[in-house]
Amino acid sequence: MDNPQRALELVVHATHEAGFKIGGIGAVLDGLLSTRAYNEAVPRTILVGTITTNDAAQMKRLTEPRNRMTIYYSSWHKINTPPPVLPEGTDWEMISSSLRAIEAMFKVQVIYGRRAFGSVEHEVLLIDATNADIWESNRFKYDLWDHYMIASERYEMLEEYDMTVKAARPSLAALKVLAGPKSTGRRVILAHEWMGLPLAFCAQIEEGEAWYLAFYAHEMATARILVEDEPGHDTRFYNVLRLARAQGLTLDMVFGDRSDYFKHALIKQTPRLDAILAVGDWVVEELRFLGPAFEMLPIDLAYNGVPFERITLEDKLASKDKLQRYGEALFGFVPDYVFSHVTRLVISKGLWRDLRVLEHLDEVLAEKGKRAVHFVLSTSAHTGRNPEHVRRWEAEYGWPVYHRSDNGDLVWLEILFYEAVAAFNARSKAVKVVLVNQYGWDREHCGERMPEDMSFADLRRGSDVEFGQSVYEPFGIAQVEPLGFGALCVVSNVCGSIGFVQRAAEIAGMVPFNNLIVADYVTLPPDWPPLTLPGALALQQSARDALEISRSREVAKVLEERLPQEQADMQRLLEHGQRVAEHMSWEVVARDYLLPALTRRR
Repeated sequence: MDNPQRALELVVHATHEAGFKIGGIGAVLDGLLSTRAYNEAVPRTILVGTITTNDAAQMKRLTEPRNRMTIYYSSWHKINTPPPVLPEGTDWEMISSSLRAIEAMFKVQVIYGRRAFGSVEHEVLLIDATNADIWESNRFKYDLWDHYMIASERYEMLEEYDMTVKAARPSLAALKVLAGPKSTGRRVILAHEWMGLPLAFCAQIEEGEAWYLAFYAHEMATARILVEDEPGHDTRFYNVLRLARAQGLTLDMVFGDRSDYFKHALIKQTPRLDAILAVGDWVVEELRFLGPAFEMLPIDLAYNGVPFERITLEDKLASKDKLQRYGEALFGFVPDYVFSHVTRLVISKGLWRDLRVLEHLDEVLAEKGKRAVHFVLSTSAHTGRNPEHVRRWEAEYGWPVYHRSDNGDLVWLEILFYEAVAAFNARSKAVKVVLVNQYGWDREHCGERMPEDMSFADLRRGSDVEFGQSVYEPFGIAQVEPLGFGALCVVSNVCGSIGFVQRAAEIAGMVPFNNLIVADYVTLPPDWPPLTLPGALALQQSARDALEISRSREVAKVLEERLPQEQADMQRLLEHGQRVAEHMSWEVVARDYLLPALTRRR
């Protein structure tokens, strides 16, 4: 029988970002795997994922210096070099010959190495299953149906699903070779999102109780599409969730069978594992909406951490000065306030809500003789713009204040958002918005008008306000990252980080905590008719628009009241933000949230 807490022997992170950072899960891995708390508790870590060796971009990214990856075994690279340190009782010749045998049996390619996370290196195992043996792959697909009723034939035309499933059995085989004989400690497979679930299910089928299997929900994929794809967005979905759960109804009962969506089919089987972790309070509620099996489970909160750095008011003012000088270069005036929104340019981020709030704030600031610039650092492109192109656009038509859509400047949703920005700037008096649709925040990437010594750190430190009023946001690191730098953070009430901020504020003795402004675009006004479940399902854009207009006015009023009027106000916001942010670090997440979930009794 397990003890109330089990010492950890090995933690396997199953994720598509094992080899290199792509997005949000990569940020989580960077944060967690570099902490002292994690590395003191976990003697060995292996990241397991997929790779496509015939994708030149992936292979370049794997070996570029900033990835800090050293390869010790790779049939593709023709590398077979013993690592400087091997676990006690293991032999490299035996390991490498076993990996070759796995490649031959499953017709896959294996890459094994180590990546640095902060000052610590962790092992990485990557499998290319592009040409995997069909019989072996189909055998596992049959097992998925036999044990979990997951019908792979419905999804195998989707490359991301098929590659991950085909890689599961060879990944487990290679993992067993690398792990070696088991000691008395607990071995964990932590499946980050759906991409890690095929490996976890494979281990459950083939190895039974040998592994402690946990699902780490960085979102609830079905909830995301239900929010994003309907014009009522969060206003509709979260009212439906509240009313349906009160009546004991599940997501499939309300929205219909969603098993055609492979992520939904996989996630619904996660109660079969030993533990479920969720990055935010709303993700817990969304998972419980999936059915009785989730209602009965203890779902552990494991928030994302927020980078924390101690700065002085002088540091903040120095960064703000750079942003003010950039604003002056762009618009011809020195802004009293600097606002920012750092995000991906996708529907879920609700960028139009920034403009709704700023429309109301513009009137108030104009009356007071104050001015502001709102920097939106966001793009729909997968890669940054060529700096030479940026300089040419800057000289030709004033990028990033002005944009064009016929030359590679604007793409996809950037076009729609810029049209809204241009219309706003044409009528606003005190606030101007600029869309910087570029990766990087320095003169090299953003043109000659940006101060020469500007860096991304200045944007985080120097902003007075950070916006992040998403319609779907499982956690939202970027929205609350500037809290520790004394910024006011404006978030929607569906943002998963709110619960973490509130807990940290209580620990810090900072309740009420006025650095956080929560915009409620879900709760309907009391003078509206009582909402029924059919009425909630019928909520569309017109209802959301009406609510946004009303609530954005309220948000603007609160924001205007809390904006710092003098340096003493900035000092107070900085002190309060730092006191709360230090309780939201990755060290705190690892020590107080992740590790207890992985070491508790089954």
